[in-house]
Amino acid sequence: MRVRFWGTRGSIAAPGPDTVRFGGNTSCVEVTTGGSDCFMFDCGTGARALGAKLVANTSKPISVTILFSHTHWDHIQGFPFFAPLFIPGSRITVCGPEGSGRSLREVLAGQMEFTYFPVEIGQLPATITFQELGEGTYEIGGARVVAQYLHHPAMTLGYRVEADGAAVVYACDHEPFSEMLWHENPARRHAEFIVHEGDRRHARFMAGADMVIHDGQYTPEEFPSKKNWGHSTYEYAVGLAAAARVRQVVLTHHDPAHDDALVEEIEARARGYVTDLGYHVQVCCAYEGLELTLEPHDVGHVAGAPLAPHSGRDALRGRHILVVDDDADTRALAKHALSQDGHIVTEASGGREALALIDAQPPDLLLLDLLMPDAGGLEVLTILRSRPATAALPVVVLTGFNDEVSTRTSFEHGATDYLTKPFSLPQLAARVRACLARAGLEFVADQGRIATAGERRPEDDE
Repeated sequence: MRVRFWGTRGSIAAPGPDTVRFGGNTSCVEVTTGGSDCFMFDCGTGARALGAKLVANTSKPISVTILFSHTHWDHIQGFPFFAPLFIPGSRITVCGPEGSGRSLREVLAGQMEFTYFPVEIGQLPATITFQELGEGTYEIGGARVVAQYLHHPAMTLGYRVEADGAAVVYACDHEPFSEMLWHENPARRHAEFIVHEGDRRHARFMAGADMVIHDGQYTPEEFPSKKNWGHSTYEYAVGLAAAARVRQVVLTHHDPAHDDALVEEIEARARGYVTDLGYHVQVCCAYEGLELTLEPHDVGHVAGAPLAPHSGRDALRGRHILVVDDDADTRALAKHALSQDGHIVTEASGGREALALIDAQPPDLLLLDLLMPDAGGLEVLTILRSRPATAALPVVVLTGFNDEVSTRTSFEHGATDYLTKPFSLPQLAARVRACLARAGLEFVADQGRIATAGERRPEDDE
């Protein structure tokens, strides 16, 4: 498997004399398997040069699979300039996350309306196939592709591509689920010491990969003022990957305000951080033109989520959600965010009221504060998990407590997810969509319609 970087910048293209070494084009990574199958992670401005290369190297029609992480502009803006789209007979498979208000085709066609671009998507001579993905394991283009939701203010997928006895993971854009990554005072920072289940899940997704290409947009000093923007620090990326026994980490999605000198400093600091942790994972910052070959070995498979019967984005809308919080402003913000997705939102100001409403009409998902005057969130969770009818009800703890004990205790009591205040409205909406999608997958699994094999977790290697 061969990996080449064509765009490494995040948010907006940043060409100029201060970004010559690491590049100014936005996200685009080419992955070629031994069977000559061509994949692209994202289609930012770097896709223009990749498309030109593909066309120049052959006179035959071109077949490419584009794996979009999400449809924010910096990840799609190279699509209209991707040369194979203009070659008759070429076959372009476009994959990306479902769950937004519009289809992939509609989103990509939107930036190619005549107001913005002279060629509309329907005029492109290539054959374009659109496939909307949720979490799960797919066979695409001769490779095993595992898709998993990331933590971003939009529905975003990370991808793990396994082929030729190697595995590469692309995780961009992604923010830590918890400000505190590790349990207090661990003897060593292994996967089982990760505080938040979302971060543990992210580590399992990366487990044993030959290469992880990860968002590392911010320094630790920058992150507090950028929280909820949906991006990682280099410490999070390399620390989690090292705990997951990854062989190599390539940091990408460089901030447009970071010049070459600062990216070099981030690279040096990331390598020093790995050394301080006592691991031997290779670390570098991606630059345009960086090309790496992954040699085959017994990589093993991680267990991707099973595939539920495809029901489209409408299945993630119009659900009944109960918001339980003694703060009226929090309830109002949550209701506003979720109503925009078409959900039916009811409210309760305390735990006892919530339990009564659940008895009368169980919701599809519960947002639950921890500290309330009559019955706290942990008490409500304990009661719900003791009842067969609500044992599997998705519960997102929504609280101002961001300490390690509150986070760990909530998961021990059965929380599905844990989100701290203040939160952004898009962030809350995306987390709820992911929980609803996973709840549907777990229902299918419980019915015995699927089976998984060859599962491997980072802790199996401890």
